[in-house]
Amino acid sequence: MNNELKNLWNILRITFGIVPIVAGLDKFTNLLVQWDKYLSPQLQSMLPFSSRIFMSVVGVIEIAAGLILLKFTKLGSYIVMAWLVSIALVLITGGMYDVAVRDIVMAITAFVLAKLTDLKEQTA
Repeated sequence: MNNELKNLWNILRITFGIVPIVAGLDKFTNLLVQWDKYLSPQLQSMLPFSSRIFMSVVGVIEIAAGLILLKFTKLGSYIVMAWLVSIALVLITGGMYDVAVRDIVMAITAFVLAKLTDLKEQTA
């Protein structure tokens, strides 16, 4: 893999590692956004606990996904991709189609990172 592709791979790797960690940490502080507003009323009514607790669990998962991606990029990319698709599905149930589309695009980009990691490993 040439240097330019390695640089692009690193940009994606760092982005998809750090962003879930920051978003996960923010689930505990709500400094960036009030996260539970993205939960559909249908999902909230099915939870056996408060949406705050649910978002804390989500935060832990996101932090773990980011850390896994930074250490094991290919595996982490697939985890982040699946997580983003699941978030998009939740957003769709709440009628937040614009944000869901954004998460689907990010999921596709995480998939591209996994495939770039394959190429990187094949050329190493």
